[in-house]
Amino acid sequence: MVICNFSTNINPIMTTQSSSELHTAFYNKAVEIALISKRISNYLNGNLCVLKPNGREDINIYFSGDIVRQSSSLLPHILSVNQEVFSDKKQHYVKIVKWLIRGLVTNCKHLENCNSNGSEFISILRTELRRLKKIQGKWLLTI
Repeated sequence: MVICNFSTNINPIMTTQSSSELHTAFYNKAVEIALISKRISNYLNGNLCVLKPNGREDINIYFSGDIVRQSSSLLPHILSVNQEVFSDKKQHYVKIVKWLIRGLVTNCKHLENCNSNGSEFISILRTELRRLKKIQGKWLLTI
């Protein structure tokens, strides 16, 4: 008779997380992104607030403000998804969270192309956004 120990055969990648663990991981990553966004925006504002030789302002300064606004708006909407009882309201908040993340990615692309010595920091934010989207995929399955 052969006895198989299933606990040693389970791939560690395949371990499942509870919905509360995924929510916490997703929320914590969103907090981290909000902090990174604020720091990057503060750094970029010094370069982007200078007027061009023709007297116009750099349009990219608005994108730096948008990443702060969108990343800060992400946090209460993530909380709203998990606090909401009705599924149609949950789906409404889920759509907002998806929209905010998509907007963050788009604004990061704009900022990477701007003429600033801080644009290389945007790649750090984009890496963290990719990680957030991976967690988001798992998080969405628990809702």
